[in-house]
Amino acid sequence: MSRTIKVDYLARVEGEGALEIHLDGDTVRDVRLKIFEPPRLFESFLRGRDRDEVPDITARICGICPVAYQMSACHALEDAAGVTVPGQLRRLRRLLYCGEWIESHCLHMFLLHAPDFLGYEDAIAMAQAHGELVRQGLRMKKAGNAIISTVGGREIHPVNVRVGGFYRLPDARALRGLLPELEWARDAALETVETFARLDFPDFQRDYEFVALRHDGEYPFCEGRIVSSKGIDIAARAFDQVFEERQVPHSTALHAAVKGRGAYFCGPLARINLNHDRLRPLAREAARRAGFDLPCTNPFKSILARAIEVVQAFDEAIEIASSWEGGGAAAQPVPRSAGTGYGCTEAPRGILFHHYDVDDAGLITHARIVPPTSQNQKTIEDDLRALAQRLATLPHDQATWLAEQAVRNYDPCISCSTHFLTLKIVRDS
Repeated sequence: MSRTIKVDYLARVEGEGALEIHLDGDTVRDVRLKIFEPPRLFESFLRGRDRDEVPDITARICGICPVAYQMSACHALEDAAGVTVPGQLRRLRRLLYCGEWIESHCLHMFLLHAPDFLGYEDAIAMAQAHGELVRQGLRMKKAGNAIISTVGGREIHPVNVRVGGFYRLPDARALRGLLPELEWARDAALETVETFARLDFPDFQRDYEFVALRHDGEYPFCEGRIVSSKGIDIAARAFDQVFEERQVPHSTALHAAVKGRGAYFCGPLARINLNHDRLRPLAREAARRAGFDLPCTNPFKSILARAIEVVQAFDEAIEIASSWEGGGAAAQPVPRSAGTGYGCTEAPRGILFHHYDVDDAGLITHARIVPPTSQNQKTIEDDLRALAQRLATLPHDQATWLAEQAVRNYDPCISCSTHFLTLKIVRDS
């Protein structure tokens, strides 16, 4: 019997999208993650802008992960000028990124994803029975926001980031003032891992190609090579040699794929699978105690991967904030010269790739941005195809719930994903 599972507006995701699954018996005829949010054309209107404007402009792509856009932009533009930002400025960038992972992961875990596992339509309904869990999550998120505000100048769309570093260094006393709350939050994050380890995860595994950055000695934030569980190992500048983007009729966002292979998976689950040995001891122990066995190929356990990364981020933030002494220059000089640069950092949802061409005056002549949600779209649709037989046996409301939960495993940021390289208008004369 033919059957359609249709969600006109996906709830508990950032941005606007819909979902359609067409079944013939237990066979999938079609799956469409329909992203209909209008294209935002950031790449197009960056052309002709001064390179120093780029971090602030790209931050406006997302109110949840603006730091990721600023960091990828800065790394790409510094690469174009042949500059590497060292020492304390590099550590400060990692601290800022810690704040973003914390606030983004906590928003998703406690308000968007946990209701799926606990059987509630939304976090407000969930809070009536699990008020302490929600309050704890909001307080942890607030601690992440405080890091961003102290280092970045404000909580949303930070204004203190620039090519080469920062406009102003934070006061050491201000960073140390964050420590009591960060230390509380680190303990709360450990408790969160234990809590989420007890969730009832659907039994679902697939043979994914996980893709993430990998650094020689650190869990990845801003630097490293792009690697995969199936043999990819490249510098950011080789991105287009390995990956491609395709337009699909039902989405205003491009679909990314590995050339010659197809879909891949980026984000927290990919990072932990590929970088478990780079976790800090506290986070690694939290994963062990939670029974987070590797390799983990169950996307529903991405909520647990995020919880482990929150432990990682709080632990590193405490180390940097407690040892920060300040002083020195707020930015590394970055000469104005023509060049091509590439940057790839780990946004909360996965790798975020930027490519810029810059002319002698420091103006952008070409810009390209590949956000993590567009990279995960094909994998999400493939997950839904793999779930088809299970969906076909469930009552309609339960099938719809499971399908939406499968999408939310990836914490899709639809607003980030709606970009085009070019806009083509054809008019009939």
